[in-house]
Amino acid sequence: MRRWLFLLLLGMVLAGCDRPRSTLVAAPATPTAPTVTPAAALTATPTPTATPTVTPSATPTATWTPTPSPTPTPTPDPYAGLTIADLTARRYGGGAVMALETLTVTNAFTRTLIAYESDGLRIVGFMNTPHGVGPFPVVIVLHGYVDPARYRTLTYTTPYADALARQGYLVVHPNLRNFPPSDTGPDPFRVGLAVDVLNLIALIKAEAGRPGLFAQADAERIGLWGHSMGGGVALRVLVVSPDVRAAVLYGSMSGDERRNYEKIIVWSGRQRGLWELSVPQADLDRIAPIGFLDRITAAVSIHHGEADETVPLAWSVDLCERLQALGKTVECFTYPGQPHTFVGEGHRLFIERTLAFFARTLDDGR
Repeated sequence: MRRWLFLLLLGMVLAGCDRPRSTLVAAPATPTAPTVTPAAALTATPTPTATPTVTPSATPTATWTPTPSPTPTPTPDPYAGLTIADLTARRYGGGAVMALETLTVTNAFTRTLIAYESDGLRIVGFMNTPHGVGPFPVVIVLHGYVDPARYRTLTYTTPYADALARQGYLVVHPNLRNFPPSDTGPDPFRVGLAVDVLNLIALIKAEAGRPGLFAQADAERIGLWGHSMGGGVALRVLVVSPDVRAAVLYGSMSGDERRNYEKIIVWSGRQRGLWELSVPQADLDRIAPIGFLDRITAAVSIHHGEADETVPLAWSVDLCERLQALGKTVECFTYPGQPHTFVGEGHRLFIERTLAFFARTLDDGR
């Protein structure tokens, strides 16, 4: 019985030795109660919560605001003041015509040396005032080109002024700028000469009928007479001023400035006209009277010698045809054998026709 019990115990021991180790389960340890941290301990020394930091860029980007496009600055017109539009828009006159001295007293008129201001320049000239009771029509006589070194106040146009005064016209003969004793001043395209005449017309209109030199002048009856350069000046005045009722153009320069300065550059030995000929054609068209003949309101009388070797006869023929095509009041005469300044019978006939023309256009039947 003891032996059997011994064998039984031995077998049980051996059987336990054969069980795989992986199935051994360690005896559980004595459970440990979890540690609880009191709530007070959590708030005693709180850990600060980090605030996110935004690092700005090195150069802040500005908010874009639309900027309106700047208005372009207009380019100044290099020919401002020279165009027909500019001459028409501006004002003239100011000041007064002053008597400097009496030059001559004839049985028909008194000749007086005069002066007036034109855009800051002193313009000298003479006027012939008929004897008798006015009001008299006024004719402004414009001389042609004479070398300024040889120019004199009583120049070659004096006989024409005298013939008009004997027929009852109050005649004003300015020595235009750059012709002594008048002052020297700017004169591109001879626009300055035209300004001198336009200022004179404004002064005559302002003083006509008032005490003074023009007390017997009729401001509503103003005529122009121009020879050669003076004819070209008169043509520019005609397209600018509606105050001229009638004009005589005698051996006149052209209203086409390119034609004029192609001749002037030759006459002057290339001393004058180079700048004018450098002007673009589009600007010449704004400056030259030839493109504005439709604006002429005056009656026009054109005279040209067929033997003129200075100013081409064709220029006056062309002007006559243009004015006729526009329906203007115009008469045109050519003089066989006559040079640039008429002589003999041609001179006599020209004076006769001039007086007849002004009698029709300025005398109002008087």
